[in-house]
Amino acid sequence: MSSLFTRSKDYTRSRKSQSDSPPSSPSPIAKTLRHERLSRLEAATAPATSDSYSDRASSRSSAYSRRENRLAALSSRAEEESNRDYKKLYESALSENQKLKSKLQEAQLELADIKSKLEKAAQQKQEKTSDRSSMLEMEKREKRALERKLSEMEEEMKFAE
Repeated sequence: MSSLFTRSKDYTRSRKSQSDSPPSSPSPIAKTLRHERLSRLEAATAPATSDSYSDRASSRSSAYSRRENRLAALSSRAEEESNRDYKKLYESALSENQKLKSKLQEAQLELADIKSKLEKAAQQKQEKTSDRSSMLEMEKREKRALERKLSEMEEEMKFAE
């Protein structure tokens, strides 16, 4: 078998044997492409009849429709994936929102508790100061009363002498 191109020793090709590469199953897209190629080959090798023009037209329209179906399937898959991404984002935002709401509620409860404690402390302080002031007034009165008695006793002692 002769070739148009001559091979030199510098440009030797190395081929991988099939045993070197791991076996892989064809993807669904590869399967559909192979099926389409086979159907085109069968249509091309079929004997030409008087209806060959109509057969070609119908095969073209079916090829176009298959192509449109493939494109529609691909776009719908892409749409579904983007919708799933949006769903995931929405769900994560929703869960984060719930967590933040619960934290806010806890913080509000804690704030209400602290406010009530502060009010109680302020009331107690006010009561203590009012009690102290009343005690101081009572002590002052008693002191004045004792001073009066003392001065009266001193005057009595002066007269008694």
